[in-house]
Amino acid sequence: MSQETESTTAATDHTNGHSTRGAYVTGGAEFTRDTNYIEDRITRDASPGSNGEPGWPVEAGRYRLIAARACPWANRTVIVRRLLGLEEAISLGQPGPTHDARSWTFDLDPGGVDPVLGIERLQEAYFKRFPGYPRGITVPAIVDVHSGEVVTNNFPQITLDFSTEWTEFHRPGAPQLYPVHLREEIDQVNKRVFTEVNNGVYRCGFAGSQEAYDSAYQRLWTALDWLEERLSQQRYLVGDTITEADVRLFTTLARFDPVYHGHFKCNRQKLSEMPNLWGYARDLFQTPGFGDTIDFVQIKRHYYVVHEDINPTGIVPAGPDLFGWLTDHGRESLGGRPFGGGTPPGPVRPGEDVAAGHGAAA
Repeated sequence: MSQETESTTAATDHTNGHSTRGAYVTGGAEFTRDTNYIEDRITRDASPGSNGEPGWPVEAGRYRLIAARACPWANRTVIVRRLLGLEEAISLGQPGPTHDARSWTFDLDPGGVDPVLGIERLQEAYFKRFPGYPRGITVPAIVDVHSGEVVTNNFPQITLDFSTEWTEFHRPGAPQLYPVHLREEIDQVNKRVFTEVNNGVYRCGFAGSQEAYDSAYQRLWTALDWLEERLSQQRYLVGDTITEADVRLFTTLARFDPVYHGHFKCNRQKLSEMPNLWGYARDLFQTPGFGDTIDFVQIKRHYYVVHEDINPTGIVPAGPDLFGWLTDHGRESLGGRPFGGGTPPGPVRPGEDVAAGHGAAA
């Protein structure tokens, strides 16, 4: 498969319906991500998208966010939902860390069924709206609870809409993650971070030739060096508070040493060997809403088990040692106010917390 999203189903082995080797890497080819999503919007006035995509109304209790803990793109939506306090307005369903060729499954829920949607596979919500949906069954996805149909899986837009369209349901003290006066700079930073870092690690890991890998590796580390320098002078990526840009970079950094450094061959340095990026990552990890969404056990299980062509044995490494994520980062010396004039989110909702032993240890 030459086009893939992190959360896609793998190629189908028609003899058993499970993912097969060769599903993520195409020999001799550069990895190209499929960025064709269901681009429906959920907005306060249910206005259609810029290209005429259907519009859906903002309505508390109507939608369920399906977001696997293992997936970095899904992790973004969980963080933003928590930072903004949208837990009461948008429920959360969390598939397990692995999937077969057909779909993500709710194998962590009692009976293997999502307790709200009543389905075993996310594929059912896609097929209910688009019978025979031909693209990847991806997370994050937002599902209309009443109809059981998928609404959108356009992960870059989902978090922006959480910030700008769901304001009626934001908690008191919610941060401004996409402030108008910084949007142009946030968009510029996000574009480079997505192209070179978020997706860059995949272009290394799924490269089908030495030439493709070498090019991807160079681009990734050029961008990481740029970020290391940028973060030497400022606490956050844009402005003096946490924004959408920080959320998007963080989910890649959290997975860097446990997965991308070895599994995806992004091994010039570990994150823990880059002082500014490592301090920045720890600063965010220790901020409520970030580290309390990170399940290192599920993250490692997803990558090392699902990517059979890269790791055919399916062995999940015991390391790395997670000591350090909760150690002092010293980033306060650069100033900045994590939530601006707002406040941190409260405790994690029961049932949404990371399992004991799956997080970081000091």
